[in-house]
Amino acid sequence: MKKVIVNEKERGLMFVHGKFTRLLSPGKYTLWRKDTEIEIVSLDSALISKKCPVDVLLKNKEIAGQTDVVEVKEGEYVFRFANGVFQKEYCPGKYAFWNIGIQNDFVIADITKKEIAEDFPKHILRKIPPALYQTIVVQEYEKCVLYYNGKFEKVLEPGTYYFWNNHWTLIGYHKLDMRLLNMSVNGQDVLTLDKVSIRVNLTLNYQITDCVSICNNVENYREQLHIIAQMALRDFVGKYKLDEILTSKNEMSEFVLKRCREKEKELFVEIKEAGVKDIILPGEIREIMNTVLIAEKKAQASVITRREEVASTRSLLNTAKLMDENKTLYRLKELEYIEKICENVGNISLNGSGDILSLLTGMMQKTAERSG
Repeated sequence: MKKVIVNEKERGLMFVHGKFTRLLSPGKYTLWRKDTEIEIVSLDSALISKKCPVDVLLKNKEIAGQTDVVEVKEGEYVFRFANGVFQKEYCPGKYAFWNIGIQNDFVIADITKKEIAEDFPKHILRKIPPALYQTIVVQEYEKCVLYYNGKFEKVLEPGTYYFWNNHWTLIGYHKLDMRLLNMSVNGQDVLTLDKVSIRVNLTLNYQITDCVSICNNVENYREQLHIIAQMALRDFVGKYKLDEILTSKNEMSEFVLKRCREKEKELFVEIKEAGVKDIILPGEIREIMNTVLIAEKKAQASVITRREEVASTRSLLNTAKLMDENKTLYRLKELEYIEKICENVGNISLNGSGDILSLLTGMMQKTAERSG
């Protein structure tokens, strides 16, 4: 004898000699025969028996009346909702779900269409296995080139896209930045015409014009553009001596810009601007250039000093001529110097007759003669 209890959220499947005989509702059952078995199944999940297929169980009228049946074909997924709440996704097959106190709703998705339909409830995607689908997010400044099995399909504009993962379609994509882009071509060691090795740093501004063509026809367009700029630099620097290059940065930038623009159609980009940022000299050459610069500045300073001395002397000569010709002006100049001397002297003692100005003038002349 064996006792079995079937709870409210369960049903019992009775088997005699391995054959399904009846459905058991909630309650307590006593099994007297050894060849009788009861399999307990839950009402919350699909009707699945380990002892017989679902088609056999559905032949029972009682079971058929208490279940909802859905068949999932090849190339489909079915998503089950119980009382409006998502439960689980199911792959191809036949399924029966208990409807006792449960409202079953099913959403069938055709995964052969690859892209998930617009009306599909996207909020359940985070609840299903990530292996079933993939997401592509295209930013506002991007465009995305989409491929099915390696073949171009279409261009995705900014937005979020969802695709089914199936066994016969490989989804690939390539996102491209459509903004104004910058590329730095740094550390290019090149030889000048007079065999001096210099390092040139260059910057390029460009924009992609055809996202599909650049993906399908150009392998690594940034590397291609980088090489073109490198070759243009080498061609320009190799034609000129160091002194000429140092004074022709603008010409070098224009040359590189022109050379890069010749390849715009092949690379499917538009070159907006090219400019040389730095020209870096080797250590020895830099020291020599600094020495030359210091010598030039010293020579310039010497010329300026001599020019100022000549101007000062000429000014003194002109002043002297004016004072010779005008006694009053000479007298005023004497008073000016006496005033400056008196500002720095505490006490002055004068002996003799005459006006103070004449006495001061005479005293200064005697002092100057003794000093001389």
